[in-house]
Amino acid sequence: MGTGVRGWLRFSRGVDTLMEWVGTLSMALVTLLLGVGIYNVVVRYIGRLVGRNLASNTLLEAQWYLFSIIFFLGFAFILKRNTHVRVDFLYQNFGPKVRAWVNLFGTLVFLLPFCVLGIYVTYEPVLRSWGLRPNGTWGPWEGSPDAGGLPRAPLKSMIIVAFALLIIQGVSDIIKHIAVLRGIESEAAESYEQLEVG
Repeated sequence: MGTGVRGWLRFSRGVDTLMEWVGTLSMALVTLLLGVGIYNVVVRYIGRLVGRNLASNTLLEAQWYLFSIIFFLGFAFILKRNTHVRVDFLYQNFGPKVRAWVNLFGTLVFLLPFCVLGIYVTYEPVLRSWGLRPNGTWGPWEGSPDAGGLPRAPLKSMIIVAFALLIIQGVSDIIKHIAVLRGIESEAAESYEQLEVG
């Protein structure tokens, strides 16, 4: 019993490992964001003292680019860690199998359709940002309106990446919830530390 589910749990553990790596990358980007932010503040004040503009539009935009990337990458990591916002005044009193049913329902009915819809509505604008014209030819990327700014296309693409990572993590969670429902709680718990199984 549960041999197939155990095989899928190995896949789920691989996805969880990927999301841990994504979370580690996000945390590293926070350090980089702080460094860029501190630099931008320091050169702005030094520039005022010496009467010259020492700030760079590239680094100013890099600051909010990094923040956006951290935000987008964080979605799937937060879902993997099960630290997303949850109205759990009822949920916390449910048993493991009821929790698994609630999570399975929420993932299938809300999370995955929302992510697919998100990719659907952002796909065309992202392609246009990369330079796809209505006639099917390619032009230049969407650039920054500020001189020396960064191109917009790579950042806009992170919207699709964020939804894709959420879908992958959602599938991983579905596997774990099914494992709990099939009575393979210990292996599901090993794969998903925050999933309470009894």
